[in-house]
Amino acid sequence: MPEGAPHTLTDRLRKLTMRPVNRCGGALARLGIHPDWVTVAGLALVAVAAISLARGELLAGGLILLVSLPLDALDGAVARAMGRTGAFGMVLDSTLDRYADGLIFGALGYYFAAQGRLDMLALALAALAGSYLVSYVRARADDAKVAVATTVGLFTRMERVVVILIMTLGSGLLGSTLPLEIGILLLALGTNLTALQRLRHVYSTLKNRGE
Repeated sequence: MPEGAPHTLTDRLRKLTMRPVNRCGGALARLGIHPDWVTVAGLALVAVAAISLARGELLAGGLILLVSLPLDALDGAVARAMGRTGAFGMVLDSTLDRYADGLIFGALGYYFAAQGRLDMLALALAALAGSYLVSYVRARADDAKVAVATTVGLFTRMERVVVILIMTLGSGLLGSTLPLEIGILLLALGTNLTALQRLRHVYSTLKNRGE
């Protein structure tokens, strides 16, 4: 892959949507909307979606999640338009992303537990743990003492979001939990494998450095 080319689905989508997102971010900045408000609004929409998912309203939950997606990119665009370079916005964004993961998988776990599907509850919890570990390994690797860039892996955040949207919308449209069950299984396996991929990448990089 050529140097500078996007490596993950997140990178590719960011490159494709950069111009319209930056235009929207500039418009919001001119209205005086703080980027942190956009970040919090995104989490609020995810919370509403989680309530729908927990109640078994899978189509509604999926649609609300779909609507919340642009906000995940807009906060950074607003910050750039305002010339804000502080690190707190990045920390807030990452923190609220973890809350979003917890809300979504917690809601799905609750839904399956209410149906007596403890097997699916266990998979939802495994997917939640894997999602956290994918981010945790990257955060630890980014530490100054380690200093390893770690964005590798099959199930980065955007891939996880795509699977969640497909499985919730698919189940809602088909009136069947099968897409949801397949999606949660994929996420349970994929997120934990990605965490291990990243851990291996860190190990290999440090070994090559002689550390």
